[in-house]
Amino acid sequence: MNTSTPTPSELHALDLSIGGMTCASCVGRVERALRKVPGVQDAAVNLATESARIQFAAPEGGDAAMDALLRRAVRNAGYEPLTPAASEAREQDTSPWAGFAPVAIGLLLSLPLVVPMLGDLFGAHWMLPAWVQFVLATPVQFILGARFYKAGWHAARALSGNMDLLVAIGTSAGWGLSVWLWLSAHPGHEPHLYFEASAVVVTLVLLGKWLETRAKRQTTAAIRALHGLRPDVAHLLGKGGEVDVPIAEVMVGDRLVVRPGERLPVDGVLREGQTQVDESMLTGEPLPVVKEPGGLLTGGSINGEGRIVLEVRAVGAETVLARIIRLVEDAQAAKAPIQRLVDQVSSVFVPVVLLIALATLLGWLWAGVGAETALIRAVAVLVIACPCALGLATPLTLWLGLGRAAERGILLRNTAVLEKLAAARALFFDKTGTLTQQPLQLQGVQANGVAPELFAARVAAVERHSEHPLAQAIVTGVGDPAQAPFTTAFRALPGLGVTAEIEGEAVWVGSRRLMQEQGLAFPPHLQQQLAAWQREGWSVVCAGWEGHVQGLLALGERIRPDAAAALAGLQARGYETAVLTGDDAAAGARWQEALQIPVYAEQRPEEKLARLAAQPGAIMVGDGINDGPALAAAGVGVAVGQATDVAQAAAEVILLNDDLTSLPWLLDLTRAALRKVRQNLAWAFSYNLIGISLALAGLLQPSIAALFMVASSIIVTTNAHRLKRVPLAGDKT
Repeated sequence: MNTSTPTPSELHALDLSIGGMTCASCVGRVERALRKVPGVQDAAVNLATESARIQFAAPEGGDAAMDALLRRAVRNAGYEPLTPAASEAREQDTSPWAGFAPVAIGLLLSLPLVVPMLGDLFGAHWMLPAWVQFVLATPVQFILGARFYKAGWHAARALSGNMDLLVAIGTSAGWGLSVWLWLSAHPGHEPHLYFEASAVVVTLVLLGKWLETRAKRQTTAAIRALHGLRPDVAHLLGKGGEVDVPIAEVMVGDRLVVRPGERLPVDGVLREGQTQVDESMLTGEPLPVVKEPGGLLTGGSINGEGRIVLEVRAVGAETVLARIIRLVEDAQAAKAPIQRLVDQVSSVFVPVVLLIALATLLGWLWAGVGAETALIRAVAVLVIACPCALGLATPLTLWLGLGRAAERGILLRNTAVLEKLAAARALFFDKTGTLTQQPLQLQGVQANGVAPELFAARVAAVERHSEHPLAQAIVTGVGDPAQAPFTTAFRALPGLGVTAEIEGEAVWVGSRRLMQEQGLAFPPHLQQQLAAWQREGWSVVCAGWEGHVQGLLALGERIRPDAAAALAGLQARGYETAVLTGDDAAAGARWQEALQIPVYAEQRPEEKLARLAAQPGAIMVGDGINDGPALAAAGVGVAVGQATDVAQAAAEVILLNDDLTSLPWLLDLTRAALRKVRQNLAWAFSYNLIGISLALAGLLQPSIAALFMVASSIIVTTNAHRLKRVPLAGDKT
């Protein structure tokens, strides 16, 4: 039997919506149940989204068989695996009062029980007859509270615990004690009953869960908003004119008509017409972008006043919007390290509370206060404990941080990135295309005994296969000559340049260092020209073959307008900043003077990796293929703007808005988010420590304890949502 561990590329991923989870203890139980399924490599359950992300090796019978096994495991654990239709219906139910009916019924039935208790505080005795209290409290206890018995029973069967078990035991004890006191009372004697305590506890817990659900629904608003950006129908342009077809039928190469004010259905290239496009959903920038024929269009953005025709270049899961949705979903499914620690603490929370409640009961019985008082104080311990506050303290805050970043056009791959960004103290930048403005301009050509146009055409033929900004600038500047040489054996040399063969002759294009490593003779007059162009601040590309450097090309690049503000903002916050570039030492010195930060020149990819290794946790910011290894190896990789696919795949943060000033803002956000997490955890632990101590000492009635328990969850969720209003330096008005 093959027992080898599947590689990440061999694993499948499945997202499963789960109903019935109430606290972090539920999260741990569901995760354990899922991980026991044969073939499952990992399972991460998120309380805030009530969903699970499962990674598994392909089983016999395919993904459908695994889906059935996972759903059965969730159901056997005592929870409800929701179908896609049920999950979608739940997401679409955005009414602010959705699910409030049980709470309203509980309030109506509990109010008559609470009013006499309040009257006692003012000397008024409005106690209802025992049978009336029984009639009012029993439906609350066993009909509205049935969910607590069901979930608590499943937890007990699994030899674990959750908040439902605490509520079920505590309220049942209060209700049962009241029935016993009522039935065993002497004729004509009206004993003090605790029906109001059990009914109020159930009602308040239901209220707290409804408020939590409402808060959690707000954290998933980003996903719902992204899905809402996709139109259902496209106007297909065919031989017979326009035909409306479902988006699912659109294919690459089709031509679609987009009318003024409509959302673009898919990604494409503008072929006919001119317009302005609102891309705020992608970049966070409110100003429309002018689009002319040949311009790229992104599905989900809004067409302006012009009727346009686009040619489809990506559909379905390959569109930019679909990739964004996938990134956000992946980020929501992942767990931050701090959340895993909280889940571990919460998993032992309920058993410990049960032991404390038992100790309270036995201790007060031993103290001689009587069974009635001892039981009520034990019930207060059960009710005051609030694992919900612990379970919600971290994920809600981190989720809101992800959402606020997305609103500004910043995508983070997971919540763990927030922690890593908050801990980082150094940032390294690539230069070309990251700190400098695109596109570069070809400023000059100097050839050695060859016609400049022939030399440039030869170089452009080689560079045409490269995605590096310098290469693209050369190709654009030279144009597309009719007699372009045919190249073979193209090879990229990260940090140095490229090489290819033309008619069997190796052609080398890149830095002076590449020329030296290949042993190409460098004529003195070309060396002088190289030095002169570098003094001008231009980037110089060398090209050589037949044992000699045959010429030079100079490209001018300017510092991006937002680079100075971004670097100044980072330095003002105390971050170390530096540039890692493949430029030679002379150009590096010029850039260091212009940028006013250290510039490390002549950096190959392996040298960039060494510098990053010397500063664990540092942030690397780049945009090109040659930045891929550094982005992957950094503490956090940040891909800027329209970065290459390689850079985006390696990075954990993508600045869709192409705005470097977003970096200081993002780091402010991460610090604020982690500060909120620490505040929430401090409150949750302090509340439980103080509350349980007071209940153990007999200083809290169960109904008051229930009120405090609900208040604890409300305080945690409210404080988390304050992150949406925390002013951050650089916030746009």
